[in-house]
Amino acid sequence: MTTGDDDIQLVSFRVGPQEFAFDILQVERILRHATPAPLPKAPEFLEGVVPYEGGVVPVVDLRKRFELDAPLREETRLMVVDVGDQRIGVLVDEVREVLRVDSTTISAPGPMVSGLAAAYIAGIVTRPERTIIILNARKLLSATERMALTGIGGA
Repeated sequence: MTTGDDDIQLVSFRVGPQEFAFDILQVERILRHATPAPLPKAPEFLEGVVPYEGGVVPVVDLRKRFELDAPLREETRLMVVDVGDQRIGVLVDEVREVLRVDSTTISAPGPMVSGLAAAYIAGIVTRPERTIIILNARKLLSATERMALTGIGGA
C-alpha cells in the first residue's frame, strides 16, 4: 500500500465513551498505569508524578480534565506525550489503535465547539460508526498550568 504525502498517523484512545487521538509524533510512549506519587500543593489537574527515563513525568488524568468518572481498569494507560518544552503523562481509559488518515479528511471543529474545548481540538475524523476527536497535546495545558509544572520532572 502506498501512502500519500497528505497522510498522518494518529494514536486513538478512549476517554469515557468518546474516542480521541493524538498525532503519533506527539506520543513518545504508552505505559501501563502506575499509581503516581502525589505532590503536595499540586494543581487539581495533576495526579502526581511517575518515574520515566531517569526522571519523572507529571501525570494529568484526562478523564478528570474532561469531568468524567475516572475508575481504574485493566485497560487504563498512561500516554507520555511531548507538549513542546516538556513531557507529560496523560491517563486515558484505553489506547485503541494507530490509524493512518488522509489529512484532507480531517474536519475543523464546528462553530458549536468554542472556548476552552476548541483550544484542545485539532480536528475531527469521521468514519463509519466512529467519530474521533483529534486533540492537540500542546494545548491540553494552559501556559499557566505548564508554568506550574516547570521544575517537575526533567530528563
